[in-house]
Amino acid sequence: MAVTIKLNKQAIAMLEEAVNNSAKSAMDEVLADLKSSGTMPFDVGNMQNSETFVVSNENGASLVTGSPQAKRLYYHPEYNFQKDKNGNAGAKWFEPYIDGDKMNLAQEEFEKEFKKRSGV
Repeated sequence: MAVTIKLNKQAIAMLEEAVNNSAKSAMDEVLADLKSSGTMPFDVGNMQNSETFVVSNENGASLVTGSPQAKRLYYHPEYNFQKDKNGNAGAKWFEPYIDGDKMNLAQEEFEKEFKKRSGV
């Protein structure tokens, strides 16, 4: 018994592109939600507006904060955070997306975008 498998390389490439673009779109949505929630510490806005961004690669997409103070601010809830620009500013601003009430946001956005882009 012989089995022949022919892969449709064009369809595979289309699905890979749909996955990568959907992942980027999902992370863009998380970033937009993070900014609108007003939970990141905000002085002049560099950490939130220019130092937090989406990075795409062949494995999907990641949300990155590249400012030097991000780690120190993230892990110290005892700091007295300014709340005049971001009313909910404080430490651990990403926790709702990890294990809180927004933990399904990225997955739901990815699924919605993937269905749209792939037709699956």
